[in-house]
Amino acid sequence: MNLFDQHLHSRHSFDSYAEPIESVRHAIEIGLSGLSFTEHYDTHPDEAPACVFDEDAYTDTVAKLRTEFGRDIFIGKGVEIDYQADSMDAIVSFVERSGFDVVLLSVHWSEGKPIHKADVWENRDPSEVTRCYLRSVLAAVRHCERLHRSGRRVFDVLGHMDFCKRYSNRFAGSMHVAEHMDVIEEILTACLAADLVPEVNTSTLRNDLPDPMPGEATMRRYAELGGTMMSLGSDAHRSTQVGADFDRALDMLRAAGVGQLAVFRSRDRQAESIAR
Repeated sequence: MNLFDQHLHSRHSFDSYAEPIESVRHAIEIGLSGLSFTEHYDTHPDEAPACVFDEDAYTDTVAKLRTEFGRDIFIGKGVEIDYQADSMDAIVSFVERSGFDVVLLSVHWSEGKPIHKADVWENRDPSEVTRCYLRSVLAAVRHCERLHRSGRRVFDVLGHMDFCKRYSNRFAGSMHVAEHMDVIEEILTACLAADLVPEVNTSTLRNDLPDPMPGEATMRRYAELGGTMMSLGSDAHRSTQVGADFDRALDMLRAAGVGQLAVFRSRDRQAESIAR
């Protein structure tokens, strides 16, 4: 089985100090067949000044790594786009003129606020905040669906679909995704219509949560709706986190009836069987 980590960050992202070469070495050490860096690209006015996306420096780093390690492992140049409805025309233009291997669309904001801030959760029902966040994810995927209908696949992967549960657990001591499976089903149905592959993000597993993002119930519903493949990502911000807990995620995918991983090179999607 060829395993690829398709969500990780390095010092080319504002929130990571990981050296790319160390991430590649760790990926080789644990037996991955490939990894794709997915550096942050944020456009919200509150975050853009700190989130400097130096594409030339990033491209140069990937080229050097490919020269040194390309015989041993695939090294992808990807990007994680923060969904901002008001910036989508500029974001689409940016993606379409850049040469990425994989493009992740992630939702970090809901109701005009970053979901990872404590004040979003203060004095509110965490179930209500969760539902509002999931509705924001649905809006993002439906935007992708409209792009797809016009013949454009701008995004390849939907990152950490139920990202809010990490912060619901942190700030409210509880998680409420299971209460909103009706919205989850709408998101999954829209992903299928948009040709957008949901990610299984394992970062919550190394932070003592019982499930990745999303959990096994969502994986199972995706399979029931006709979904056949998902993407794996560690969301590593340290080199030693690359590929973390993939064995647990694979067991969940198999149990849920999802039999393939989607692997991207130069935006071309291939299916990798996870059958034992």
